[in-house]
Amino acid sequence: MFSISDLKNTRYYQEVRYEEALNYTMRIIERRIGGVSQDLQVKINKLSVEDLENLGLA
Repeated sequence: MFSISDLKNTRYYQEVRYEEALNYTMRIIERRIGGVSQDLQVKINKLSVEDLENLGLA
C-alpha cells in the first residue's frame, strides 16, 4: 500500500503539481498585468514549483 509520502514522490504527482502551479501563476499574472510576452512565458515555464508558487503570491 502506498503512503501519502510515497504518492508525493511519484513522477505523476510532481508533474500535476507543476502544471497546477504554472496554471495558477499564469492566471494571477494575467489578472494583474494582462498577457505576457513569449520570452517571459519561456522564463516562467523554467521556474520550479516553489518559485511559481512564490511568484503567484508576490
